[in-house]
Amino acid sequence: MLVVTLLHAAPGPAVAWPAGAGDESTSKPLSALDLAGKAVDPFKMAAGKPVVFVFVRTDCPVSNRYAPTLQALSQKYSGAAVMMLVYPDKTETSANIRKHLQEYGYKLAALQDPQHALVKLGQVEITPEVAVFNGKRELIYHGRIDNWYKEFGHARSAPTTHELDDAIQAALNPSHPAPASVSGVGCYISDLQ
Repeated sequence: MLVVTLLHAAPGPAVAWPAGAGDESTSKPLSALDLAGKAVDPFKMAAGKPVVFVFVRTDCPVSNRYAPTLQALSQKYSGAAVMMLVYPDKTETSANIRKHLQEYGYKLAALQDPQHALVKLGQVEITPEVAVFNGKRELIYHGRIDNWYKEFGHARSAPTTHELDDAIQAALNPSHPAPASVSGVGCYISDLQ
């Protein structure tokens, strides 16, 4: 059984995550758990709204630099889309994640994905990268947030493209084209198979 741990900023309802939700290629059950150990389904919690998984690490300087951008996008699309942070590092503890959320002022729900179920579902390899699903649970974009970073350690003064914002617009309005997937710049997700 693949297990994903969900940390809520505030308690929420617990519901089962159906086997292979959003991924018909897997026959293994996929579960998300809150800190109380109850199963939750981020897609059901979104109630048909687009879902955005943002893959981050507490120790990745690039991920950490995006905190204000992610907060702003979360507020911009509040009520229209559901954005959640995903921590894929297998060694990350709930206490460290809580500390990270507080240090960077995050108001987003946070997921732990030590078995990389969401990493595989979202087809990501780097933190920070995102996976954007439309209201039908279809992956419409995976990749970088924007082009702020040219390469690790070399950033522009400001981004000139905004792939995550464009992907959320596409998820909300099917006539808006989704951007092409572009790999992110940052820290590799360890232990990918």
